[in-house]
Amino acid sequence: MKDIKLLDCTLRDGGYVNDWEFGHNNISSIFERLVDTDVEMIEVGFLDERRPFDINRTIMPDAIDTNKVFGSIEKRPEIVDAMIDFGTCTLPHIQPASETFIDCIRVIFKEHLMYDALEFCGELKKLGYLATAQLVSVTTYTDEKLKELCDLANKVKPYAVSMVDTYGLLTPEKLIHIYSVLDKYLDPEIYIGFHAHNNFQLAYANARAFVDFVPEDPEELENFNKRGILVDATLFGMGKSAGNCPLELLAMHLNEHHEKHYKINPMLEAIDESIMDFYAKNPWGYKTYFYLCALNKCHPNYVKQFQKKVNLSVSDVNNILGEIEPEPKKLLYDAEIGERTYDDYSSQYLFDGDSYERLSKDLKGRDILLIGPGKNIQLQNDKVRNYIEEKKPAIISINYIPGEFNVDYVFVTNSHRYLTLTDSLLEIKNREVKIIATTNVSSKNKPFDFVVMREPLLEANEKIKDNSFLMLLKVLKNCGVTEISCAGFDGYSDVEDNYFNPRMEYSFIKQEALHLNQHIRQALVTDFSSMKINFITYSRYQETEDINLGAI
Repeated sequence: MKDIKLLDCTLRDGGYVNDWEFGHNNISSIFERLVDTDVEMIEVGFLDERRPFDINRTIMPDAIDTNKVFGSIEKRPEIVDAMIDFGTCTLPHIQPASETFIDCIRVIFKEHLMYDALEFCGELKKLGYLATAQLVSVTTYTDEKLKELCDLANKVKPYAVSMVDTYGLLTPEKLIHIYSVLDKYLDPEIYIGFHAHNNFQLAYANARAFVDFVPEDPEELENFNKRGILVDATLFGMGKSAGNCPLELLAMHLNEHHEKHYKINPMLEAIDESIMDFYAKNPWGYKTYFYLCALNKCHPNYVKQFQKKVNLSVSDVNNILGEIEPEPKKLLYDAEIGERTYDDYSSQYLFDGDSYERLSKDLKGRDILLIGPGKNIQLQNDKVRNYIEEKKPAIISINYIPGEFNVDYVFVTNSHRYLTLTDSLLEIKNREVKIIATTNVSSKNKPFDFVVMREPLLEANEKIKDNSFLMLLKVLKNCGVTEISCAGFDGYSDVEDNYFNPRMEYSFIKQEALHLNQHIRQALVTDFSSMKINFITYSRYQETEDINLGAI
């Protein structure tokens, strides 16, 4: 039977969720629950000399500090370990193993540091520790580099060499290939380990593939059967980014298929009494964000960088990630590369000069009526109809299509509003309605008629930076429009619904109503003084509490 050791790293990897501040009661309770599960190894946190000691946190500056946090606990698993990100905890901060609570230190390092990191593992062995070499971002290693790593490891003889799927890029097939290379070249007394991340929802599947794998070639079985393996997991998958392989799932599988006898109830108790509180405050797990990182094989900071760009839709973020220089550079974040890639993409795909020119030609010489979603579009319907019959204007609605009026254009400013237009657009598919969209919205079925850059249309330092009314006024001003009529722009109220359709309501409007009205009144006077703006239906933007709107 294969020697499999299950390693729980909740107190270490889970710390990315809460800055390792579990609280000492939770730390002790989680550890005791894990001991009761009979997992073979428990990781108690990071050793990092840059961090001050805090008994409520599982990140400690010195190895001896583990005694202060865990020393009063009686029961222990087979092996207790801590982790060092190579370079963050030097030898003066690592006391001999015989003096500390821990038996093993796992050293994580990137490929270019493998010589120095393996030498460091050798020094840890001299201090009495089991030392493991953790191959960060193992997907960046070629087969040749893996062989080179194995040659180093065979000289140092760490307790284990572990594959770390840092960015959740592995599939079971790729994992087994790397595993097979390590198994071929590593001395059989060195364990092989695996640490999964869940960006592709494959953490559990990959962990199962790892523990279940048996070579088909009989010649490979001799070494394979001699070797032990370590597999990482955390309670409820708690951990960095998309999270890890859930301990309770993997333990169940090992019990059912590998003759293990892990106790599941203590895992469930730990999840219920400790872990779920952290999940409620800062949930982890599979998210579009982490999927984009893995899909494009890039560092998560690139996704953060591009998500801050207000001009981009989620499709644009995905596209631009694909434009970054190929791996391994994509996994080594460089803000300048990100900015350069964004600028290139923007100039090629987001430039909006043509849209303004074409829209200006469309609107030239026509009266223009803007229709908003305020309740007065229905309450004062007759006024609107009379205006339309008299002026025959070009009608532009904002983020919705009013059923009672045949609009010519719809201005769309975010993907959620675009979603609410789906049925309305299908109902009027036999009537030509053109869509003016900002760059953060991605089209369905066919391209938008006009696309305008979002960033120049936003308000500075406002609760609602993307006020769609002011945004559309800026678009029309850029098109040279000098006179506009408006209906259904009631302004904001702190005591009643602001839209005829309550589903369009922003949750924070009622707390900000007076401030928003004042800001928009001020903008109409200062930013749009060259435009004549006529309100057909009642609007709070016409009120003159502290601003004289003059002719408006």
